Amino acid sequence: MHIIHRFGHLVGGTLLVAGTSIGVGMLALPVATAAGGFIPSLVVYLVCWLFMLCTGLLVLEACIWMPYGSNLITLTHRLLGGWGRGLCWILYLFLFTSLMVAHVVGGGGALTTLADGLLPNWVSVLLYVAVFSPIVYLGTRWVDRTNLVLMVGVVITYLTFCGSSFPYIDKTLLTRMDWSKAWFALPIIFTAFGYQSLIPTLVNYMHRDIPKIRFALIFGTMLPFLIYIVWELLIVGIIPLEGPHGLAAALKAGQNAVQPLGEHLNNPLLLTIGHLFAFFVMTTSFMGIGIAFVDFLADGLKVEKKGWGKFGLCVLIFVPPTAISLGNPQIFFQALQYAGGIGVALLLGLLPVLMVWSGRYKQGFSAAHRQLPGGRLVLCILILFVMAELIIEWRALFS
Repeated sequence: MHIIHRFGHLVGGTLLVAGTSIGVGMLALPVATAAGGFIPSLVVYLVCWLFMLCTGLLVLEACIWMPYGSNLITLTHRLLGGWGRGLCWILYLFLFTSLMVAHVVGGGGALTTLADGLLPNWVSVLLYVAVFSPIVYLGTRWVDRTNLVLMVGVVITYLTFCGSSFPYIDKTLLTRMDWSKAWFALPIIFTAFGYQSLIPTLVNYMHRDIPKIRFALIFGTMLPFLIYIVWELLIVGIIPLEGPHGLAAALKAGQNAVQPLGEHLNNPLLLTIGHLFAFFVMTTSFMGIGIAFVDFLADGLKVEKKGWGKFGLCVLIFVPPTAISLGNPQIFFQALQYAGGIGVALLLGLLPVLMVWSGRYKQGFSAAHRQLPGGRLVLCILILFVMAELIIEWRALFS
């Protein structure tokens, strides 16, 4: 903790960004991208990472213009007016409810698996929420410190998992390419790089130290990008696309990448390590999303973040996703698809561009605070990319 305080929460902020990104979406990535192949998937990862980093910097720029404590509701209202505020409410509630459902389903499922089936799924779901939701209630500092411990677990299990799996890689599986199918995984990949809602919380937590926040955004998103590449290499290089335990069958069954890997290798120890890794990455993201959700509702509803007011916010955040998860435990992939394809694309992709366009070119905010170079051309390119992703999502939903 001394290091974190000494460097103005730089380490903690970077890990919060990384932990929020490296979440439940990561476990679905190789399954969702398998049809395209390894090399095409890397290209899509790179494009999505650059896009999400750009929109993150745009959210940071908008935060600089606003008073201390402002969240997305205040940002959209002041920069886009009433319609922007209303759209932000709808998209945020849709996106974060979908993400919380996916995390609760995934976290409860991981507990059930680690308990070797001794805990029924509904007990695991309730236990997961009961243990980790109070940490979110206690605030950003508690989330930061718990996240630091969980990230140690992420690193240890990830390195152990990778070291144990590399000998099984079949290089011929990595040469298969189908560019026509590579881009259909965009909705899931968007979810895996989603962190922008944390930025207003981060700006307050890091005391508006803009250079350090920018550092946290760049390196906090670069870390997931590098981890995703190795993760993709392992899963796609070991598990064939077709077959009873292939990645295509896993996608159809709504499984994450850990289960087909364990079945394909028939290695119980490796499977246990994989499930521990899944538990850690889901929980770091679960808490990061939860704390951002609290700040959003507090800003939007004008509720003070303490006492019964904060307790009520946590009830709104955790109870509905838990109820949905208990009623439909197979909703994992569907929740991620909706979250990334619609929620992330519009709320964390399009709205930041529109906010900054309005702030720069209509309301005349100072160019001295500009975080993303390139002017109108770059903003137009970002808008076109969002439109392309929405077309892909539309085709996926109605095909």
